[in-house]
Amino acid sequence: MFLFLSKLLPVFLYPLGLACILMIVALVTLWKRPRWSAIAIFLALLVLLLASNGWVSNAVVRSLEWQNIPAAELPQAPAIVVLGGGVLPKNPPRPWVEVAQEGDRVLYGAKLYREGKAPTIILSGGRIDWKNGGPSESQDMAEIVEAMGVPKSAILQDPTSLNTYENAVNVKKILDTKNIERRVLLVTSALHMPRSIAIFKRQGIEAIPAPTDFLVTEGNLKEQDTWQGKLLNLLPDTGRLGDTTRALKEYIGIGIYRLRGWL
Repeated sequence: MFLFLSKLLPVFLYPLGLACILMIVALVTLWKRPRWSAIAIFLALLVLLLASNGWVSNAVVRSLEWQNIPAAELPQAPAIVVLGGGVLPKNPPRPWVEVAQEGDRVLYGAKLYREGKAPTIILSGGRIDWKNGGPSESQDMAEIVEAMGVPKSAILQDPTSLNTYENAVNVKKILDTKNIERRVLLVTSALHMPRSIAIFKRQGIEAIPAPTDFLVTEGNLKEQDTWQGKLLNLLPDTGRLGDTTRALKEYIGIGIYRLRGWL
């Protein structure tokens, strides 16, 4: 139930959900409280315009993504840990497993293995029954990294974790069971890295950040210096609305995890 509520309740705090609530308030108060209705409409519009604004979106996303950028080349470690969340199951009409928006995680993890950064790669991620369904995400990730040249003998799986806390707990068990030192290269989306690092460290694992899937790059920031970029940043954009929502999701997740004592 916690997992379901953790997906459901924050929806009403995200820009789109909050705007919808404000529009419902506007409809309810339209006839008897027209001033309240106007205020609700104004607030809904303001929320959407701010959340889809280029400067706002980049600033909120960057505040998380740029916290753990490696200052030098990544060191070698006993294992590479790749967190799930970026692979789609082989559900018809898909001919094979596919990478989603965060699919850079599994691709980057395989790349690091092939560069000799670690002798073992741990793929961590289950699959929520009522969301996509199918085999565990770790199994789907294994298919991809094997196709990229990672031998099956080097792959360990955590097929049951359904959130970042369970990722860390299960990876700790795998490391201890296999007598692997608790020092890993942690691969996940840059946006997700601050929460992930804190959780793994709380479990006694020395997690070296290996972020990928950056939404904001130096190129994005340079675009804002041109008049074309400045103009486009002022206009509403669904992509930026989605990026802002992802960042807010992480901040809410950090707050919830802190309240539960997981950080």
